Amino acid sequence: MARALSFFQATAIAGALALAPMATAAMAAVDNETYNEIDRFMEVFNRVKATYVEKVDDKKLIRGAIDGMLASLDPHSSYVDAVDFQNMRILTEGNYGGLGLSVTMEDGAVKVIAPQEDTPAFRAGIKAGDYITHIDGQLIYGETLDEAITSMRGKPGTRIALTIVRPGRDKPIDIELVREVIIQKPVKWEVKGDIGYININTFSENTGADVRAAIAGIDKALGRKPVGYVVDLRDNGGGLLSQAVEVSDAFLSSGEIVSQRGREKSDIERYYAKPGDDAGGLPVIVLVNAGTASASEIVAGALQDHHRALIMGERSFGKGSVQTLLQLDDSTALRLTTARYYTPSGRSVQEGGIRPDIAVPQISDPDYKSRPVFREADLRKHLVNEVKADNAILEEDTNIDPRFSATADALKKKGVADFQLYYALQTLGRLSPAPAPTVAKR
Repeated sequence: MARALSFFQATAIAGALALAPMATAAMAAVDNETYNEIDRFMEVFNRVKATYVEKVDDKKLIRGAIDGMLASLDPHSSYVDAVDFQNMRILTEGNYGGLGLSVTMEDGAVKVIAPQEDTPAFRAGIKAGDYITHIDGQLIYGETLDEAITSMRGKPGTRIALTIVRPGRDKPIDIELVREVIIQKPVKWEVKGDIGYININTFSENTGADVRAAIAGIDKALGRKPVGYVVDLRDNGGGLLSQAVEVSDAFLSSGEIVSQRGREKSDIERYYAKPGDDAGGLPVIVLVNAGTASASEIVAGALQDHHRALIMGERSFGKGSVQTLLQLDDSTALRLTTARYYTPSGRSVQEGGIRPDIAVPQISDPDYKSRPVFREADLRKHLVNEVKADNAILEEDTNIDPRFSATADALKKKGVADFQLYYALQTLGRLSPAPAPTVAKR
């Protein structure tokens, strides 16, 4: 209690100093109405402590107030405590016992953002937009996100049962999984015929270098340059801006990659490509879907604006904001939205996302028609695009190209498990007279 009250006492002192002639400009800008609101908050705080049906913890009340304040801004601003720091470190470094799920909290329910490839969750068929309602038979609605994440992690080899609610399906889905050691591998590559396939799962510290290594590895495996490259950014939720710039730079030899703009018009930062294209100017297809977000959209937008790649798949997530981690002390920080980013042509992808040059639905997924798609525009309190997003674009998912009428079962019989990748390879394959069998994989 003493620490919490000292904070507000310090605030009151700061208010008094704001009236002094030597007060800073920032303090002077705070008017009496602000202090009235702080007084109102303290009155509510004290009333809750004095009259609530049970004794309440000061830290819990203050944390709730901070979370509520940041939640009123946008979905991506948040308070980061010691547990959050630990979760961020684990997600970055990998090597933990778990399921390989990226999740968020929505109205008290745990919602799947995306499963990581080659993990128990991915192999069990858990999909973006699913809700996890029970863990080992216990209802988890109303728990914190940290509590749910901690429950799903555990010793590799141990079993866990999840109950999934999937929009579009009448009944819940019960899944039993075995935890594994989850190792974060941001980039994987493979040679498919005469085509280099580069799958980028996240933008962590070495993603840019790993993409360059993948290009070199493909060349070495073939003994020559491939016909072209497929860069897979599907279900990649983003990561470090610096690595998005590096990955874009691997396929560009000049020009702007991205700009970020803050509150003031003068607050603009631009990032440019360096001379040299690792891919040698060869054709590139970039695969995107509704799970392609943030740093992934920077890459897709840069290559699209420079006409360096053909964007294929489905409209991306539409997260065009930049979050800055502002350290508060040794174990806590503020993750605050501080800027919007723009593609080289000046487009903001906020809300609208990146529209593919060729829209290709994932018709190999039997649920693709019935499962609702979840994007930035669906998040409560999301930032509105300064140039209002066209509703026709936001609703275009309902318009299915009649060319893509094959059923998932028909594709399965043909051995096509991933139609979007299949279509991209077929498109690039037309440039090759006789594709060879797969010669390398990593």
